[in-house]
Amino acid sequence: MENGTYFYFMLFENLGCIRYAFFTLGFIFYCAVIFFNVLIILVIILEKTLHQPMYILMSCLSINSVYGTAGFFPRLLTDLLYDAHIISFEACLIQSFVIYSYAAFELTILMLMAFDRFVAISKPLHYNNIITTRFLTFLIVIAWLYPITFVGISGLLTARLTICGNKLLKVYCHNYEIVKLSCVNNTTGINNIYGLIVTITTIFIPLSFILYTYVRIIIICQRSTQEFRSKAYKTCIPHMVILLNFSVAIFCELTLSRFMNGELPIALSVVISLEFIVIPPFLNPIVYGLNFHDIRKNIRHLIKASK
Repeated sequence: MENGTYFYFMLFENLGCIRYAFFTLGFIFYCAVIFFNVLIILVIILEKTLHQPMYILMSCLSINSVYGTAGFFPRLLTDLLYDAHIISFEACLIQSFVIYSYAAFELTILMLMAFDRFVAISKPLHYNNIITTRFLTFLIVIAWLYPITFVGISGLLTARLTICGNKLLKVYCHNYEIVKLSCVNNTTGINNIYGLIVTITTIFIPLSFILYTYVRIIIICQRSTQEFRSKAYKTCIPHMVILLNFSVAIFCELTLSRFMNGELPIALSVVISLEFIVIPPFLNPIVYGLNFHDIRKNIRHLIKASK
């Protein structure tokens, strides 16, 4: 099969009329994700009192959620609604890039949020001097360019392959699944090695830094007063909930795609593989909206003003 032809998403076959129910649920869920995340973005942009590093990073998470779901849901809904479940080689590479750069962005942004909380708790008197607007902007730019570079190179390495198969046992384009369809197995060694490098640099390094940061925060809190501890935990717990959920989802996806592919029932495999792209974009704005009083207050003001 020459590059430029099509892949078939095999998991959409034989869904029958139930696909319309899945389409309806998926469309409602996607609209909810867009609404909640855009609401968080608007509140933080419009309210000047929220122009603080912690809230700006929250808005970055919401922007990333809109970006990631835009690369997944429209294609998913189209495949559910129509009989043709095909995608071109080029479009498949683009979707794979969007989804996995989204996942890498999520971790780098969470890493910045952990660093921000660490500075705020360990050096409260010097916080404003350390986390300046210019420095925060620099960190955010690096947090976006860093995964784009690594994930983009992975896509370019895949684009060079000649593909002989055309059946993807996924509901979205997965770079590793595309590589496995290469005509010559000995040409995929570079892809596999580089895939390991991408996994280490975009997942394990950020997670290790985040874990180290929160351990330091816990140590500092244990040595502080009860009031200080309570305030610190109140701002850190939402981040830790988001981190735990996303980390578990990413671990399940990596384990499923690399080690357990084909060993689980299809329905369970689909649910596990979709968790990292479906749950965090919905959960993030709800967790932050419920746990931060300033965001809740300004959401109410924005809704009242719109009425």
